[in-house]
Amino acid sequence: MADVTTRFFLRHLRGAPTSWVRHHVKGKVRHEGIGQSFYYRPLTAVLSEVPVDDRELPLLFHARTADFADVTVQATVTYRISAPDVAASRLDFSVDPQAGSWRGQPLDQVATLLAELAQQPALDLLARLTLTDALTTGIAPVREAVAEALGGDPRLTDTGVSVVSARVVAIRPEPDLERALQTPTREAVQQEADKATYARRARAVEQERTIAENELQSKIELARREQQLVEQHGANARRKAEVDAAAALVAAQAVAEREQVAATAAAERSKVTALADAERARLTAAAEADADRARTEARAEGVRAVGLAEAEAETARLAAYRDLAPGILQALALRELAGNLPEIGQLTVTPDVLTGLVDRLGR
Repeated sequence: MADVTTRFFLRHLRGAPTSWVRHHVKGKVRHEGIGQSFYYRPLTAVLSEVPVDDRELPLLFHARTADFADVTVQATVTYRISAPDVAASRLDFSVDPQAGSWRGQPLDQVATLLAELAQQPALDLLARLTLTDALTTGIAPVREAVAEALGGDPRLTDTGVSVVSARVVAIRPEPDLERALQTPTREAVQQEADKATYARRARAVEQERTIAENELQSKIELARREQQLVEQHGANARRKAEVDAAAALVAAQAVAEREQVAATAAAERSKVTALADAERARLTAAAEADADRARTEARAEGVRAVGLAEAEAETARLAAYRDLAPGILQALALRELAGNLPEIGQLTVTPDVLTGLVDRLGR
């Protein structure tokens, strides 16, 4: 609306860039146009203000389809007053010169006219369509019918109103019928939701199975690595034992070699000592043997000399006995025998022995 201010006994009107204003004084136009600003006398001024911007008109009306189903049509019509001078002459756009507000409701008249013009073609079209067709494919035909009816209606042209666009937002049945119609879709959606739920559960089970398999594989891998670790520890211990054994063997071999060398040296020394001892013993034995041989030879020579002397003495004695009588020889023999006999404690002489002995002595 225009801005009206008081200046003493005058009024000042300042219009808007989207408002067309006309100022009459005594039947003559003093000011007319968009964005006007002027002083006027309220007692003699006749003012009209017509908006020229685009305006949205929401429409909501009921219709009946060919199968006697009630539907609600929700539409929106965009219009503007393209001929404000014509609209000001056909509709009451007069403004109170004191307050600057409309005296009537001219836009309601425009809205009523547009609603009536838009409803009629929509009602006619929906009456020829079934509920299913109206709900599925009826929006576009209804929009085209409304736009065609509003664009070619002479009453709007005579009023100075131009329709910019017509839109059908929705065609909806009654709530009970809508719920009934939505039941198959709802069931299908519920089935899809159930399928999605089952699929999600299946995926969850599959994921759990995969997780369990991964955990099992992890445990198996851990056990395998533990086995490898134990085997590695065993190999390390075995290797350490082998190294220790090899070191001990090397040390033992070194000790044995040292002992062998020492034993060899000792044996060599013993051998040398034994050889020296043997040589000394051999020399000693040879010397002793020579000495023994010399002594033996000396003894043998002495014995031989003694034997020769005894033999010569025995020969001489035998030679002396050779010429003696047998009785003398027997007496000498007895004497010799008596000298060599052991000590006799008792001697028993029988007459036989004595007789024989006397006979020998007598002969």
